[in-house]
Amino acid sequence: MAEKEPEVAAAPAATRRRRSFRPRYPAWLTAPSLLYYTVFFLGPMAILVAFSLATQQGFGSLRYGFDTSQYGQVTTSLYLTIFGRTLVMAAVGTLLTIAVGYPVAYWMARYLTTYKMLALLIIVVPFWTSFLIRTYALKIILDPNGYLARDLGINILYTKYAVAVGLVYNYLPLFILPVFASLERMDWSLIEAATDLGARPFTAFREITLRLTLPGVVTGALLVFIPMTGEYIIPNILSGGNYEFVGNVIGDQFNQAQNQPFGSALSISLMLALSVFVIIYILVATKEERFGA
Repeated sequence: MAEKEPEVAAAPAATRRRRSFRPRYPAWLTAPSLLYYTVFFLGPMAILVAFSLATQQGFGSLRYGFDTSQYGQVTTSLYLTIFGRTLVMAAVGTLLTIAVGYPVAYWMARYLTTYKMLALLIIVVPFWTSFLIRTYALKIILDPNGYLARDLGINILYTKYAVAVGLVYNYLPLFILPVFASLERMDWSLIEAATDLGARPFTAFREITLRLTLPGVVTGALLVFIPMTGEYIIPNILSGGNYEFVGNVIGDQFNQAQNQPFGSALSISLMLALSVFVIIYILVATKEERFGA
């Protein structure tokens, strides 16, 4: 009897260890989301992959199979140049968005009290209008006969500089919102303590504010970088076709050349290139969470 008592006592202890207070939900609750994801994301992706492996027989005529020659065309010097131009311009646009958006978000979170929500509303208001209308409005502002070109000598329409301005103008709110949310959660007494201990204002900002808001900065940078690489409207309108992105080439392949296999191969290649940046972000974010950053 004495030998059996420890086994009997150990059983309830093991049961207690296995108990979990995490909420359990039935798996069927995910069915609507999975159905939507399958129909509107996986389905079009499968069609795109099928197009990219097909062979064009004539103008708009396809023969489905497993032909990877379309991906070989993507690696030619012409299209690699367009890919590089797109990624570089998206990176420059992201850096400019950070340079403009971070001070605005910092000013709103740090110094505004009464009119903080009003300032946030003013930033969000452009999103209430069409993306196309905003781009055409910027084209009017940058017109060679407008006041910027006539009075200030800023004549950049139909150049890469106009594209950069359009990228920052259209995607700035997408960066400000997550950075503002990070700054709102900050404990500003940490800055006061650092300055009381002899830290210079810039040192306190670099070592405390920037580090604590870095997840918001990285999230905002991804939110603007990824759609910038797939831009079609801004290069088309503000550069007049003089500075094409990959999105413009893809649109031309589908609409004008009716070469769906090559356009699909370009699309998938762009998604694979962007997936590299997303994977790097996930790895960095996982590492930060693991070490308590």
